[in-house]
Amino acid sequence: MSEKALHELEETIGHSFGDPELLNRALTHSSHAQEAGSEAESRRDDNEQMEFLGDAVLGFIISQELFRRFPGYDEGQLSKLKAHLVSARHLLRTARTLDIGTYLRLGRGEEKTGGRAKAALLVDALEALLAAVFLDAGLETTREIILREILEPELARLHEGGSSMPVLDHKSRLLEVAQAGGRPQPSYVVVKEEGPEHKKSFTIEARVHNKEDGAPEVVGRGEGSTKKKAEQAAAQQALAHLEANNWTNQQK
Repeated sequence: MSEKALHELEETIGHSFGDPELLNRALTHSSHAQEAGSEAESRRDDNEQMEFLGDAVLGFIISQELFRRFPGYDEGQLSKLKAHLVSARHLLRTARTLDIGTYLRLGRGEEKTGGRAKAALLVDALEALLAAVFLDAGLETTREIILREILEPELARLHEGGSSMPVLDHKSRLLEVAQAGGRPQPSYVVVKEEGPEHKKSFTIEARVHNKEDGAPEVVGRGEGSTKKKAEQAAAQQALAHLEANNWTNQQK
């Protein structure tokens, strides 16, 4: 791998390696390592172990970030969204965006059979690259890259495309808006509960309180088959009211 090529990739991901050999190893497929030395040496020089570490680091950071961003989601929703964000299908999109295939170090056989475009090799190299950044610069630098290149673009794409995948947490957004305005945490009050146990319906009010006396200043009302769904609907209505009155922009 030429020094110029390495610098190009460093510029793309926004990190300059203190130890360039970590980057070299992250981009080295086992076919190249096997051609260059013995089997024992190849196990130390290819990216398979780094792929293992990168997968773990990616999973941890995505889990932590989803937990922080979407406090209103239950375990099932968080698991579904995480599974999508760390899936090979999604990571392949990121690997192609970063043009990782251009920088792979492949053996002659893989080169001849189109290894630079193979999905599995690209995803493995992306995970190994994350491990290299983690080993070179630590968790926070790796987090920045994961959020910028993997998490944020996909959440935006899912939102804009109207996907059924859970990506919006109105309760979290309402809390952010309230805190930005110096107001207490919004409260959620059950105002109606109807139906038999197996088919209940809940009506809940989301209340944004005045920062002077704590009285409700804005109220949104929502209905749902569970309290969590009703709370989300109520928060969404409260946000719509705030935005209609240009209240959210005033907090910036």
